[in-house]
Amino acid sequence: MRRIMITGALGQLGQELTPRLRELYGDEAVLATDIRTDGSRAALGGPFRTLDATEDGAIYEAAAAHRADTIIHLAALLSATAEARPLFAWQLNMGSLLQALEAARALGCGLFCPSSIAAFGPGAPKLGTPQDTLQRPTTMYGVSKAAGELLCDYYAFKYGVDARGLRFPGLVSHTAPPGGGTTDYAVEMYAEAVRAGKYECYLRAGTFLDMMYMPDAVQAIVALMEADAAKLKHRNAFNVTAMSVDPERIAASIRRRIPGFELTYRIDPLRQSIADGWPSALDATAAALEWGFRPAYDLDRMTDEMLERLYEKLGPNCAKLSG
Repeated sequence: MRRIMITGALGQLGQELTPRLRELYGDEAVLATDIRTDGSRAALGGPFRTLDATEDGAIYEAAAAHRADTIIHLAALLSATAEARPLFAWQLNMGSLLQALEAARALGCGLFCPSSIAAFGPGAPKLGTPQDTLQRPTTMYGVSKAAGELLCDYYAFKYGVDARGLRFPGLVSHTAPPGGGTTDYAVEMYAEAVRAGKYECYLRAGTFLDMMYMPDAVQAIVALMEADAAKLKHRNAFNVTAMSVDPERIAASIRRRIPGFELTYRIDPLRQSIADGWPSALDATAAALEWGFRPAYDLDRMTDEMLERLYEKLGPNCAKLSG
């Protein structure tokens, strides 16, 4: 990667990936785009333009003008929001991906597009979910991600597009607010622990899902896109994860620093049903073997950094941290 264009740069992943790529490759080398703008580092720290990723030719025109050699395609509607608006989710997630792939094909660019644990379904093994296994998702978000994996493979085989991707678990970040994902309870729990010392969770205790701290996710993208293509057997949609946790385990980790933290439950049937169809623990062996994936953060290290950063952001009137 030398000159990079990012779609959906103001989303949860883009707000941390964009500044990191600018640190690595230079501010002017990374063009951030989104359908909206704001005052974030992603928008203000380098080239930025508003862009509708579903508009015919918009990604191609922006990437060509930037002389991009890599397109990072992040524009998408996430799981719970997508299930509430399934037709729009399909149009956005698949329409924008097709535009990104066509631009990559025409310009000879590499392409990164994230997939998700949602691409699996109830029929996949829940523990040690393999890299290659049955994928029959039962949500529109999952359907679009599984279809997106296949579409990226098609463009790789048919047109030689160097399309790469990661099946992300829940991503935990102190930078951007939750974006409508089923695993967003973890982000909300940390914020409410600092703000109020308590949290009401919409998933039940014992709902184990894979999670990853955002710095590990950002590093995984960079490592995959810089990996030697000759060593990649899969290229697209590698399983990656750092930990398998449920709400009680996150709460226990928080109580190390906020001893009085209270966790209660009010189950959201939609998001609980989505979570019940996802894997509990992914097997990331392929990513480790093919390009050296290795997360740096476990649960307690992630918790410590999340709470400290949120305390700095939310102010001294919040819950005091111990330790």
